[in-house]
Amino acid sequence: MTTLTTRAMQTHTIFGLVAQELQVSEDDLLKEGVRALLERQLREVKAQIFEITGRYGVPSVGEMEARYREGTLEEADSWRDFQRLDHLEYKRDRLLQLIEALS
Repeated sequence: MTTLTTRAMQTHTIFGLVAQELQVSEDDLLKEGVRALLERQLREVKAQIFEITGRYGVPSVGEMEARYREGTLEEADSWRDFQRLDHLEYKRDRLLQLIEALS
């Protein structure tokens, strides 16, 4: 038996034991576990977004971009944060979509 097969069997056994102990189906256990993981990641992403938007006094990457165009925000010092914020907002939206799909 391969290591992968052995691990899959161990995981299935653990899921079965936990589901039985909590008196829920394995499907519900998996769904709620995935939801909890996604929600934890969403909280972390939102905290990082809050940190960056707070640093520049903007509510979103769109507003940050508008400040670049207006010349009220120096690109040289904030470009990496702008790119990071753009990525984080995308990740936040994707996590929200995944959480919604579980509903």
